Amino acid sequence: MLPIVLMIAFLVWLGLRFNVDEKVIAGIALIFALLSGAFAWLVALITIVPVIGPLIIKVLSIPLVWLINGIGYLVSYTAIKRGYSKDVLTYRGLTITLIIGIVIGFVIASLIA
Repeated sequence: MLPIVLMIAFLVWLGLRFNVDEKVIAGIALIFALLSGAFAWLVALITIVPVIGPLIIKVLSIPLVWLINGIGYLVSYTAIKRGYSKDVLTYRGLTITLIIGIVIGFVIASLIA
């Protein structure tokens, strides 16, 4: 898998060098990484780090965190379109604080149990 990951990194660098749109580069890299299994390899690589590796993977795979963050982005987009940009900053700050609290609580609970 290492040659595939290096090839993805090289293609991203090449795209940035030739001023290709970042969204196009990210989309192509994401599709290629999903199809090749590079994400699974990267997750397995992180998991083998003692103690902290499995915790990182557990935290990243909490669906609630992804759901809260996704809803936050959708609400932020709608509010900015309607002119509530100051309120969006407050809302996003509260959301990030909530997500950090959930993650810290999950890590502490995993260490205690």
